[in-house]
Amino acid sequence: MVVLERAVKFDEVDAAGLVFFGRYASYAHEAIERLFAPLEGGFAGLVTERRIGIPPVRLEVDYARPLRFGDIVRIEAAVERLGERSGVFGFRLRRPGEEAPAATVRLTFVVTDLDAMVSCDMPHDVRTVLLEHLASDGSA
Repeated sequence: MVVLERAVKFDEVDAAGLVFFGRYASYAHEAIERLFAPLEGGFAGLVTERRIGIPPVRLEVDYARPLRFGDIVRIEAAVERLGERSGVFGFRLRRPGEEAPAATVRLTFVVTDLDAMVSCDMPHDVRTVLLEHLASDGSA
């Protein structure tokens, strides 16, 4: 599991003072970038130099408790399922010290050759990183 903690920024909340619903996908992506940090060049190198992407093909978010400007959000990311060309990330977002999640996110991705824009086999080093974060119980 990868864990990332950060403060909710002012530009991430809506007029009601709550984190805008679309930001939860951004939080999940921040954790994905952290997860791929061990690769040479990190996530940026994977995409810009190697031209391998992991675009989402499905995104599910369950909102349970609102997050507000100034809250600290703990983003816990794990791999729930891993295939040859695809997988599922699971994310649990919560305030540190609270067990109940503010939201849970599931993101299904397909490994993609970004030049040809077709799915491709998962590179060995990408698979190795993902296997290190595979949840043993099938959840994040």
